Amino acid sequence: MRQIVLEAPRQFVGHVVPPVVREAGEALVRIHRVVICGSDWHAFEGAQANYTFPRIIGHELGCEVLEVPENNRGIRPGDRCAVEPHLTCGVCRPCRLNRPNCCEDMKVLGVHVDGGMRGLMNVPVERLYKSEKLSYDQLSLVEFLTIGAHAVARSRLVAGEDVLIVGAGPIGLSVLQFALMAGASARIIEKVEFRRQFAGRFGVEALAEYDGRPASVVFDCTGDEEAITASFDRVGPAGRLVLVGQFLGFIPFDHTPFIRRELNIMASRNSHHQFPRVIGMIERGEIDLAPWITCRMPLAEVPDVFADLAGRKDYIKVAFEVQDSDL
Repeated sequence: MRQIVLEAPRQFVGHVVPPVVREAGEALVRIHRVVICGSDWHAFEGAQANYTFPRIIGHELGCEVLEVPENNRGIRPGDRCAVEPHLTCGVCRPCRLNRPNCCEDMKVLGVHVDGGMRGLMNVPVERLYKSEKLSYDQLSLVEFLTIGAHAVARSRLVAGEDVLIVGAGPIGLSVLQFALMAGASARIIEKVEFRRQFAGRFGVEALAEYDGRPASVVFDCTGDEEAITASFDRVGPAGRLVLVGQFLGFIPFDHTPFIRRELNIMASRNSHHQFPRVIGMIERGEIDLAPWITCRMPLAEVPDVFADLAGRKDYIKVAFEVQDSDL
């Protein structure tokens, strides 16, 4: 079986190892698609604190169930599934509050434990979400969409509110998708022209820089210190600032305007309970995923092409296809 290991920053190595066998209580799945997340790019550059090396990355996955124990979720061999990569303890206070995305002992597939850049892997049954309608491409895109769905839910956005989204990478675009579906009017700021053009597909203003108009709700989806700091001044009175992108460090802001405008600041981390909702929306045709994967190639090529891809800005989502020869 082929597996691609990030041995150290900027150092992918392909290995051939014995095939994975099913572990007790888990499902053995055959990976078909691995879609790359922003955190994977950061891990490659050594700029993501949560990653340790060596690590098999990959947590946006479309897979086929090969073997599975008896379960009450209707998961059977042959099912096509999306994978929720967040492994939670179930006993800490956030888990007991039904907010498992804040689990105090969170483990994420492909980040804290090995993920999907391989032919076969074991996944807890409760982390599999099947669909009889969706393709492996579509299933591999569910996870990142749940991030936007959760961020919009956290914001308590209501129809008619004006929204400003900072950053038109995949997460910013997923926030845009769900903000529009909530009935908001939206603008999005993005420096990269290719991404602005993609955002234009949604029929919104895609700006190269801030136009001076504050919004009721601002979503920062950049994780960039300068952008986050500037976002405080882009929220109108009685508005909300939702921090979706992660920045490793402290963010300064001007306290007096913050108090005068009585702003709410909230964080949005991962997602919870969004997989069934998002899968249902895609199945009903409410979300069109056809344009999202703008670059694809075989898994075996990761060591040779990843560095070049990391330096490019001419794609939205990159998908690596796992071939039968990788098993």
